[in-house]
Amino acid sequence: MINTREIVLDCIIEILEKKQYSHQVIKQVLDKYAYLDKRERSFIKRTVEGTIERCIELDYVLNLYSKVPVSKMKPVIRSILRMGVYQLLYMDGVPDSAVCNESVKLAAKRGFVNLKGFVNGVLRSVAKKKKEIPYPVREGNITAYLSITYSMRPWIVERWLASYGEAQTEEILAELLSERPLTIRIREDLAPAKKQELLEEMNRAGMEAEQTKELPYAYHIKGADRVESIPGFKEGKCFVQDAGSMAIIEAAEIKTGQTIIDVCAAPGGKALHAAEKLQNTGMVTARDVSEHKVLLMEENIKRSGLTNIRAQIQDALVLQEEEIEKADLVIADLPCSGLGVIGRKGDIKYRIEPADIEKIAGLQRRILSVVWQYVKPGGKLLYSTCTLTEEENHENTAWLCENFPFQLIKERTFLPGKDGTDGFYLAVLTKIS
Repeated sequence: MINTREIVLDCIIEILEKKQYSHQVIKQVLDKYAYLDKRERSFIKRTVEGTIERCIELDYVLNLYSKVPVSKMKPVIRSILRMGVYQLLYMDGVPDSAVCNESVKLAAKRGFVNLKGFVNGVLRSVAKKKKEIPYPVREGNITAYLSITYSMRPWIVERWLASYGEAQTEEILAELLSERPLTIRIREDLAPAKKQELLEEMNRAGMEAEQTKELPYAYHIKGADRVESIPGFKEGKCFVQDAGSMAIIEAAEIKTGQTIIDVCAAPGGKALHAAEKLQNTGMVTARDVSEHKVLLMEENIKRSGLTNIRAQIQDALVLQEEEIEKADLVIADLPCSGLGVIGRKGDIKYRIEPADIEKIAGLQRRILSVVWQYVKPGGKLLYSTCTLTEEENHENTAWLCENFPFQLIKERTFLPGKDGTDGFYLAVLTKIS
C-alpha cells in the first residue's frame, strides 16, 4: 500500500536537501503516481509545495520548540519535522494526533527508532502551543517580521522594501504565498464556436475556466488534476502560460510577415505565442543552448501544429553573422534570478544569493551585447525577465540604450498582488536607423 507521507518526505529531501528543482520533482512524482486517488495526489502536492514555500517560518517554529537547532538535525528528521509542522499549522483537515503519530512512524521506518521520542515531543509541543507562537512583531524590525510571517529570506525582503516600499512589498509577499491559479492560453486562431466547445468540455470534465481581465484568450483553470488532463491541451488548442508572460508578447505588437528570433526560448511559450500572432505568415526561430531544451520546444511546436516556427540549438553568446540585421523582432527573455516566480517555484528563494544578482545581470548584458545586432534598423528588441531586481531589469534597459543604438518605447513591471500575475519585467526598444 502506498504511503503518501513517505512520498512527501522523499520529495522534500530531494528538493531541500539534495537541491533538486521543486517543479521538476513534483511533476515527476505526480506523473509516476497518476493512478492514485485525486485526494491523495492533492495531499502530496499541497504538503510538498507548502513545506517548501513556508520552510523559513517552519524552521523558526522548530527552533522555538526543539532543543536541537534545525541546522544540526539529521536531514531525514529535519524533513519529517518540517512537513509535520506545516500540517499542524496549515492543514486543518489533518488531525494533530495523526500528524504526530504518522511522523513518528516515518522516523522509525527510515531507521531512526531512537529518535521517535524526539520527533513526537517536538511536534506535540508545537501542536499544543500553535495558537500562541511568539512571532516577531512588526514594530522595530520590519524585515524580521516580514521574513518570518511570509517565509522569505531577509535579503530579498530588504531589496523589495527599498524598491517598492513596505505596503507593496507586503502585498507581493502575501501573493507569493497564495494559491497560484493555473493559467492557460487558448489559441487565438481558434474559431469562436470551437473555443466555446472547448470551454464546455472543460466544464464537463469538472474544471472551471475564468477569463482574465486583460486578455480575452487567457483563462484561470480550477479543478485540473494534471495539465495533461485539460481538454485541448494534447491537441495544441491551449497552452499553460502565465498571463504576464502573454502580456509580454502583446507588448511587442507583432505584425504579419515578420521575421522573429527568440534567443533564449525554452520551453517555447512566448515563441509559440509570437508564431500565432503572425497568422501563418513570417517565421519565428526559437533558439536555446542545449539539445534537451530544443527537444522540449520541438515537442510543443509539434503539438501546436504551427509551421512558421522552428527550434534550433544555439548559444546566445555566440554571434551568428549571417543573422545580423535580419530580424524585425528579437525576443530576449533572458536567464534571470527568477524572484518573480517564487510563488510557483518556492525553492528559488533558497538557491539565489545576493552575489548571484550581479553575476546574472552581467550575463544578461553579455547576451544583449550580441543579440541586439540581429535587429533590423527600425526593428524591435523585446527584453524581458521573470524577476524583480533593479539590476536585471531597469538598469539593464538603461545600459542597453546608453551603449547601443536603441530607444525605449515602453517598459512595465508586473507585480504579484497588484497585477494578478507572477512577477515579470518587459521593455520594448526600437533600433535607431
